[in-house]
Amino acid sequence: MPAEPSAGPSSGASGGLGASVLTLVRGRADRLRNLMAGLARQSVRPGELVIAWMQPDRAPDLPDPGCPVRHCHVAGEPLPLAAARNRAAEAAAGELLIFLDVDCIPSPTVVEAYRRAAGETDGLFLGEVLYLPEGLSPEAATDEAALARLGRTHPARPSVPPEGLHREADPGQLWGLSFALPARSWRAVGGMDEAYRGYGGEETDLAARLAASGLPTYWVGGARAYHQHHPVHVPPLQHFDSILANAARFRHTHGRWCMTYWLDQFRAAGLIDWADDAPAIRVLRRPAAPEIAAALKPDALFS
Repeated sequence: MPAEPSAGPSSGASGGLGASVLTLVRGRADRLRNLMAGLARQSVRPGELVIAWMQPDRAPDLPDPGCPVRHCHVAGEPLPLAAARNRAAEAAAGELLIFLDVDCIPSPTVVEAYRRAAGETDGLFLGEVLYLPEGLSPEAATDEAALARLGRTHPARPSVPPEGLHREADPGQLWGLSFALPARSWRAVGGMDEAYRGYGGEETDLAARLAASGLPTYWVGGARAYHQHHPVHVPPLQHFDSILANAARFRHTHGRWCMTYWLDQFRAAGLIDWADDAPAIRVLRRPAAPEIAAALKPDALFS
């Protein structure tokens, strides 16, 4: 379905259509509203917000993000993450694509920092994401000082200096929560591989193909976002089938495994027979419903 523009205020000369912010939504309308309110507080406005709805209908009563909004709808099961990002990118008019997960509240300098980075060099740009505890109040959601005080760095991610570009040797550091790249670089590698269905692997595959094209990876100071809390499964047993299928596709394409942290956890639980040098994964048994339920950790910040 073609993107549907909706009326919105002009982004002004400082924003133009230089940068498009893209997000994917299924449910979580409250999180989307916080993301949009965060865009309205940007020091440099984006040219537009593109929302890819992985559901039949838009959420009602969306706030003004301070820029025009485009909408597109993406059907599919399991969760069509790769397809939704591709449809959003196809709809975007900006020369710079800024992907923000719907759970993320952008700090006021996210767009400015990513635009400055893209003005200095071509790259795959990664933004720092801090994780928020549950029970975030509406007041804290709009208070940058409160968000910075409450946010926690993921233990598997570096602490990013507040300014400048910082080269990252491992493009696999890309997670889909917050990243940006030139639209021409996205198009050059064909966007995301839609053969990745459901959860896991599609971002790492994109990063590997971008790196193979010669595009370097950078952390960007000032592009901080805050991840709004939701319960997580440790390990993510609810995505068992898609993780195995997507890991196998990644190995077939790139000759190595991805998501090895989760594969290790599945192996430790007696679910799979697998090793890092193995050519394939052998399923010993699928997780039972009680195991999946027990893996849900409502208070955990990180999966």
